[in-house]
Amino acid sequence: MGGQACVFYGAAEFSRDCDIVVLADSDNFDRLLSAVSDLQASCIAVPPLDWQYLERGHAIHFRCKHSEAFNIRLDVMTKMRGCDEFPALWERRMTLEDSDGTVFELLGIEDLVTTRKTQRDKDWPMIRRLIDAHYEEFQADPNEDRVRFWLRESRTPEVLISVGSEHFDILREEAKRRPLLAEAMAASSSALLQGLEEEKIREQEADRAYWDPLKRELAQLRRDRSRRDEAR
Repeated sequence: MGGQACVFYGAAEFSRDCDIVVLADSDNFDRLLSAVSDLQASCIAVPPLDWQYLERGHAIHFRCKHSEAFNIRLDVMTKMRGCDEFPALWERRMTLEDSDGTVFELLGIEDLVTTRKTQRDKDWPMIRRLIDAHYEEFQADPNEDRVRFWLRESRTPEVLISVGSEHFDILREEAKRRPLLAEAMAASSSALLQGLEEEKIREQEADRAYWDPLKRELAQLRRDRSRRDEAR
């Protein structure tokens, strides 16, 4: 669900970390613990390895020591801002298989785009690359779902203008949910760029508001751990 998924989708070249989202139930937590043991991974930073933190929206972080995954950081979550619950994410997943039969289950591209709408500036060029790569792959076969995805999420004015001009009825419908698409109707790149920047700022503010209470909880956990360490 993170940088590794972006590599598979052709929007990134490399990622040393691996971010995964898992089904939140006790049996699956046991499976996670078994997998972490196989990876010779230890929990790092905060929060500690406790299911309750995943249920509240935190990520639990591990550092792998197995020779085939040495020093890779593994971040585990069960929920993300703006995303559906796990069963819906699983239903929309992308499944890939490499030449040796290894199967990779990736977050569906629309859900992956949602997870990148963070307060971090570095995530926004990745969103653009993800959608541009998808558009380049499928522009010759623009079914309705793909057209709506491009119009809802593209951050490239030229793509919005091109898709909008070829699918004007869908553009008008999607403009009700994404007002900046009105500028695609007018084929105004400069106005689209301004609208995209304003849209980004709103999403960053929403992400900041979502994470602020979680960050305060993490800060308290760090203080508590520091006091325990000092008392030893």
